Amino acid sequence: MVKGGLLFENCASYSDIMTMDTTEAYDYSDNFQVVFNHTKDDSQPQHCRETACVITVIFNVIIFLLGITGNGAVIWITGFKMKKSVNTTWYLSLALSDFIFCATLPFNIDYMIKNSWIFGLFMCKFTAFVMTLNMYSSIFILVIISVDRCITVKFPVWAQNRRTVRKASLVVVLAWFVSSLLSIPPAKFREIHNGTTVICFNNFEGHHKTVVFIRFTFGFLIPFLTIFTCYSILIRKLRANQMSKSTKPYKIMTLLIVTFFICWLPFQIVSVLEVDRHGKEHDPVFVTALKVSASLACANSFLNPFLYAFMAKDLKKKCYSFLSKIESAIDEETRSAFKATSITNSVDTRLSTTV
Repeated sequence: MVKGGLLFENCASYSDIMTMDTTEAYDYSDNFQVVFNHTKDDSQPQHCRETACVITVIFNVIIFLLGITGNGAVIWITGFKMKKSVNTTWYLSLALSDFIFCATLPFNIDYMIKNSWIFGLFMCKFTAFVMTLNMYSSIFILVIISVDRCITVKFPVWAQNRRTVRKASLVVVLAWFVSSLLSIPPAKFREIHNGTTVICFNNFEGHHKTVVFIRFTFGFLIPFLTIFTCYSILIRKLRANQMSKSTKPYKIMTLLIVTFFICWLPFQIVSVLEVDRHGKEHDPVFVTALKVSASLACANSFLNPFLYAFMAKDLKKKCYSFLSKIESAIDEETRSAFKATSITNSVDTRLSTTV
């Protein structure tokens, strides 16, 4: 699910780092794109032979295989096997986001290996769009899950009566629509240069800082503050109702959010630092930071299904049943959420009756 707007970008080639120049005509904005894009070099393309490049290719192949398999399993379980619910709607959307991202990885893997983009301008723009869409849609769905849990605990009666699959689906559609709008700039500024080596690169034409500001604000800062606020409200409410032991409904949500921020925070930090990139292109420490942050962000897209499996009961005894673990985790989380809502409602009723 978790998970990459710019990952055309993580998931590009190590040799790009070695060929970057500082020509002002090209604004290599995204960290992913800075790390992995080429410059206008008409020399013969060099295929992936360096150790770091080979490792990057292997890493992306693993992400592709695990991401397609794991997220495909979640889509099948939440979309076709389990009963429709608000929670399955959230997790289905996350899985779709990560599945679509992983489906574009073969284009990037080919780019890494051949060190030349052979898929044309449309796919150059489309892959950038899909990967930005993945980042925004994932974080927006995590924000929605956090707000949903907060409302469920804070207003249990209202949530039980008004919290429907139809409304959840409309919220998801809105999140995807906003994510699509925010994903347009990376696609708009994506270009190709035809030489001996065909390059798919970013040319933000002086809008680099604006793009980074929008991505950091809507892709990290606002979601982080919203999730932090929701968690603060949840903790106070649970403590007030002496329900500190009833944490089961929030385990998966907490794990998904923590994993997302671990994977994406380094990228956001390096992205901001990269705005003032003069002299950093060939700094080995900065180049390493770009590579590591890009790899972490990529990894988020295949982790979620395995987090679901690890959250299920008796994992150590039944590791062989991967699909049943995913279904069990999501189903258990759904039932526990309703149970917590009922408990909260009961406590609130008793308190109001006493008063």
